[in-house]
Amino acid sequence: MRCYSTFRRRDCSPRALAADSSDGYDTVYTYSIIAHMKPPFLTDKPRTQSPLKGRGALSNLQGRFEHQLREDFDDGWDIPEDEASAPQTHVTEEIARSILTRNQSPDIPFNVSLNPYRGCEHGCVYCFARPTHSYLELSPGLDFETRLFAKVNAAELLRRELASPSWHPEGIALGVNTDAYQPCERKLGITRQVLEVMQECGQPVGLITKSALIERDIDILAAMARKRQVTVTITITSLDHELSRKLEPRAASPTRRLKTVARLAAAGVPVGVNVAPIIPFVTDQDFEQVLFAAAEAGAGTAGYIVLRLPWEVNPLFQQWLQTHFPDRRERVMERLRDMRGGKDYDASYGTRMRGEGIWAELIRQRYDAAMRRCGLANRQHKYAGLDCSGFTRPRYVPAASVKADGSPQQLDMF
Repeated sequence: MRCYSTFRRRDCSPRALAADSSDGYDTVYTYSIIAHMKPPFLTDKPRTQSPLKGRGALSNLQGRFEHQLREDFDDGWDIPEDEASAPQTHVTEEIARSILTRNQSPDIPFNVSLNPYRGCEHGCVYCFARPTHSYLELSPGLDFETRLFAKVNAAELLRRELASPSWHPEGIALGVNTDAYQPCERKLGITRQVLEVMQECGQPVGLITKSALIERDIDILAAMARKRQVTVTITITSLDHELSRKLEPRAASPTRRLKTVARLAAAGVPVGVNVAPIIPFVTDQDFEQVLFAAAEAGAGTAGYIVLRLPWEVNPLFQQWLQTHFPDRRERVMERLRDMRGGKDYDASYGTRMRGEGIWAELIRQRYDAAMRRCGLANRQHKYAGLDCSGFTRPRYVPAASVKADGSPQQLDMF
C-alpha cells in the first residue's frame, strides 16, 4: 500500500527564526511503499489479474497476521509475457511433533483427523484450508499451492498414537484439510504408509479426495472394506471440464473422478460423492447432474456444501471471480450474502455448511429431490457405519524421533 505521511521538524536556521510568519517548524512529507495494512478481507474491489497456468490463486495475498502489506508496482523492468511463468512447486519434508487433530464441531461427522501434508498442489481457489498457511507466515494464495510441507514421519506418529492406552478406537478422517493424494504423494507415499498402519491395526478410516491416485491403494482399501473399516468420498464440483480447470487446476478432471468412483465401487469399497462447493451462478445450475452421474458410476452416498469464504479465502475468491467471471462477480457475492445473513461469510455452526434463507432452502429442496430420484443416501452418517470392533494395538512402536520440545533425539553411539 502506497501512503504519504507527515511530521513536524524544528527549523532553527537564522532564516526561519527571522521570518515573522514562521513558528520555527517546517513540515516534511515522506513517501513510503510499505505501510500497515488493512485485513485483506476489507480491501476494496479486487483487481483483475492474469491467470497463471496450472494455478488457482492469482496472487500471493498476505495473511491476516502480517503487519505490513506489499504491493506490486511498475519499476520499468517489465518481463516479456512469454518469459513469465507460474511459480514452481517446492515440497519441504518435515518431522512433525503430532499427527492427529481433534475437533468438537457439531456439524462435522468425525472427531479425529489426520493430514499428511500442509498446503495442497491441487490449487482449488475456494479451499477453506488456505488460511492455515498464514500460521506458517506464508501466503494463503500461491504459497498454499506451491510451498508444501510433507510430514514424513506421519506413519510413525500414528503408530505411537494407536499404541497409547488413551486411544479409544473411532473413525479417523484422512486428508480432510488438504488432499492426502495430491501430486507429491505419488513420489513420497506417506498416505499409503499411514493406510498400512491402519490396516494392520484394524483402525477405521474415512478418506476424501479429488485425485485418481487413490486407485493405487485399492488393494488396502478393498481389504479394509470387507471388514467395514473404510469409506471413501470423491469431491466433484462440476462436470464442466473448462470450469474445473479454472476452479481446481491440478485436480483430476470430473470424468476421471467418476471413473475412480466406478473402480472403487467395483472393488467393493463404499464410495460417495461430495458436491462441493456449490457456487451461485457458477456451479449451482447443474449440481443435480453430478449426483445423477455419480449414482450411475456406483456411488452410494452423497452430500453438498455451499461455498465458504473464511478469512483470506474471501479476497482470493473475489479476485478469481473478477478475472474469470467479471460480469457475475456482484451477483455471486450478493447471492452469497443472501445466504449468510448479509455477510460474505458466517462461521456459525449449523449454517456455515449450507447457509440459510430462501436461496439456501431452494438448494436444499433441489438436492433432496435429486437424491430421491437417483437413490443416494446422505453421507453425513457414513462414519457411524465403520466397525471399530476389530481394532488391535500396533505390533511394534518405534522410538520417538523428536523430543517433547520438538528437537531431534540425539543418536546413541552404542
